[in-house]
Amino acid sequence: MHILVVNDDGPPSNQSSPYVHSLIHSLQSAGHTVSVVLPHKQRSWIGKAHIVGASVKPSYFRPGTLHKDDGSIHSLPRGSNGEADDEDGDEWILIDSTPASCVQIGLYHYFQDRGPVDLVVSGPNYGRNTTALFALSSGTIGAAMEGAICGKRSIALSYAFSSRNHDPVIIAEASQHSVRLIEYLYKNWAEGVGLYSINVPLEPGVSNNRVLYTDMLENRWRSGSCFEAVDAALSGESPNMQEQMLRDQGETLGTESSLAEKNGVTKSRFQHKHFKWAPKFADVYRSVEESEPGNDGWVVKEGMTSVTPLKTNFMHTPGIQGEIKLSGSEPALYSIVDCDTPYVQGVVEQALKRRLEGIHYKPILALSELPDSSLPVFQYREYERLDFEHILSHPSTSLANAYIIRKALIRKHYLSNTVASWVSKHPDSVLRSHFKPAVDFELDYAEFLDDALLEAYELRESLEKNEERSDSEKEWWILKPGMSDRGQGIRLFSSEDQLREIFEEWEMDEPDDESGSERVDDDAAVDNKHGVIVSQLRHFIAQPYIDPPLVLPSSNGRKFHIRTYVLAVGALKVYVFKEMLALFAAKPYCPPSEEDDDVKDLARHLTNTCFQEGGSANEGSVRRFWKLDHHVPGLKPDWKENIFDQICAVTGEVFEAASRGMMVHFQAIPNVFELFGLDFLVDKSGTAWLLEVNAFPDFAQTGEELKEVVIGKLFEESVDVAVKPFFGMDGKVGGSEDMRLVADINLGRSA
Repeated sequence: MHILVVNDDGPPSNQSSPYVHSLIHSLQSAGHTVSVVLPHKQRSWIGKAHIVGASVKPSYFRPGTLHKDDGSIHSLPRGSNGEADDEDGDEWILIDSTPASCVQIGLYHYFQDRGPVDLVVSGPNYGRNTTALFALSSGTIGAAMEGAICGKRSIALSYAFSSRNHDPVIIAEASQHSVRLIEYLYKNWAEGVGLYSINVPLEPGVSNNRVLYTDMLENRWRSGSCFEAVDAALSGESPNMQEQMLRDQGETLGTESSLAEKNGVTKSRFQHKHFKWAPKFADVYRSVEESEPGNDGWVVKEGMTSVTPLKTNFMHTPGIQGEIKLSGSEPALYSIVDCDTPYVQGVVEQALKRRLEGIHYKPILALSELPDSSLPVFQYREYERLDFEHILSHPSTSLANAYIIRKALIRKHYLSNTVASWVSKHPDSVLRSHFKPAVDFELDYAEFLDDALLEAYELRESLEKNEERSDSEKEWWILKPGMSDRGQGIRLFSSEDQLREIFEEWEMDEPDDESGSERVDDDAAVDNKHGVIVSQLRHFIAQPYIDPPLVLPSSNGRKFHIRTYVLAVGALKVYVFKEMLALFAAKPYCPPSEEDDDVKDLARHLTNTCFQEGGSANEGSVRRFWKLDHHVPGLKPDWKENIFDQICAVTGEVFEAASRGMMVHFQAIPNVFELFGLDFLVDKSGTAWLLEVNAFPDFAQTGEELKEVVIGKLFEESVDVAVKPFFGMDGKVGGSEDMRLVADINLGRSA
């Protein structure tokens, strides 16, 4: 905005005008264009007056250091007398007239090169302007009234101080608080209001106190005259007048009565007096104490900021009541970050701090700390600790980081069924050529494998055909427990005997204590050495093993898969994070048909770093996808861009398949977002195959070296795309260069 600032206290002075420089500095820091016209000296208690017949003369003030009286006054503006007109620094106008005249001069005779004035701000006044006794004589309110009758939105701003110790910290807080309130009123200007009179208590923490609309207390002088008679001889008469009085006194001393009687002169009925302005302010404070709560004087007495809407005739504008909620008087949102791993905890907290810079948000530890349960709050917590009751009961103010139900994606056997169902209804779906059809079955004990294979006829047929094939022609399968993660329980097999041995081996290793638990976020109970307890998991899937995989020249022959981070927001937008990871197996790849000892060395086949000894500490096991080899034999130079496009298409399609085709098992609600880890394997021809979808992926496997550029950036983009737009802040709903929008499904649900 272009704001014209005037006052009735004159240029900055710790003695008489200690606040105006701070307010102007805060307005400029908030990005506003500020033009300044002030009286050249104190002009308080003058109301909306103009000096008739006076010629108004300007001078030019160059403000110095904030809170120091080191500004300078010049008779001519910059650029005169050969002085450079592009010199840095502000220059204000001072005029030898009234506050109302400052408004006229500022609106019509200066600053036209800055465009029209949007708002007139008069003040901050050195002292309160509450109640009719103060307001009707206030030069601060008079100047705002002048702005209003000139057709400009106008605000009179006054600071009610309790101490003349001008603490710069308290003044700065009041100034910043005033700027937020000024911006709010300008954007929410009520119909019928000519000007607002604001009174801010100049006390520590004022920005945390309430801001209330008020009416103006009508009060009266009750203690008699506002003037005191003083001795004319001591009242500051001019030297000539004082000399005349002394001469007259000397000449008449001792002869006054006789001379008067001789000359027939009677004694004057008036005694020559001077009068000093000395209003009884106790009348004001007493009227406030005796008044009912709610008026401007009472609100300021209670430490709150009063906002009084006025018409341009000093009458209160009716019908405007209640509290004003400023974006700074209380947090824009509260946040709870509660993660099991310090790695993720630190990254989330850092992302909020960076992307909510300049936005007042408050970290808390629990929802019980909210002053009001309906206040905006963001939870990023482990699944088990999310308060879903609060999420569901506050759909417009509560945002969380996990959907309640998403089994259609994160459980392996559910995902297989989701894709199969979708492809059967949509034969041209991209999922048909980027997801290997899986066979799922249930098994309690190895002895029941024959019964399980009766249902899994596709798998049974493949294994029967393998008995007649040579080793190089056999179709290999990969076995995965439906609810495990981190590479647990994954095995390779090509015959029924091998499959049976796998289950028998697990039963032999089963511990005596068979108690276990099942996490709804896709974790599972497991025993040591990446095995599983068959009776605890029950659900298994078998997928055709992808062979041969893409192996890069620079990888020493090691196989890899791509970890893609996907952000699902509300109901439902899906984004793919461009910065992907390539996770490499621990040992060089060897086709399973060429291995000895029935494929015991899984380190050649499993690329999950959690499976490897030492995890992500293995040298070169985690690399940035976009930093992989540029030239790969058999693939075009743009092979990475081509794979990324495939991943985006498959990701959008699989989320649509889950949200539309398996609505019971994936329920997208508007006030939730979630980060998923999707794993893709690229075959030798450059086709990307979706392997699985992980909830609460292991972000720490990225390691410290790539933490900032990958995971840190991921969470910062997630704040911009998911968090800020939900709470009405400027964000990136349409995605960004780093977060590509791949599906806008719009399930017709809103918060």
